[in-house]
Amino acid sequence: MTSHTTMDLPVTLGLPPEDPEPPADCGVCAALVVQRSEARARDDLSKVSDLNVEIRAHHVPRRKRRR
Repeated sequence: MTSHTTMDLPVTLGLPPEDPEPPADCGVCAALVVQRSEARARDDLSKVSDLNVEIRAHHVPRRKRRR
């Protein structure tokens, strides 16, 4: 009996999402944008991604915890 192995299809990744635009009246978001600019200048794209997640999540209401 012969066994045949095949390779999986290659992983296809899309482009990263655009940087979020925070509200103009939020000081927290403004500070995060400054940090994001500094991280991008250092080529710290992991930090840029983390800050984008934080900016997106900042104005999303938190779900109440179940008891």
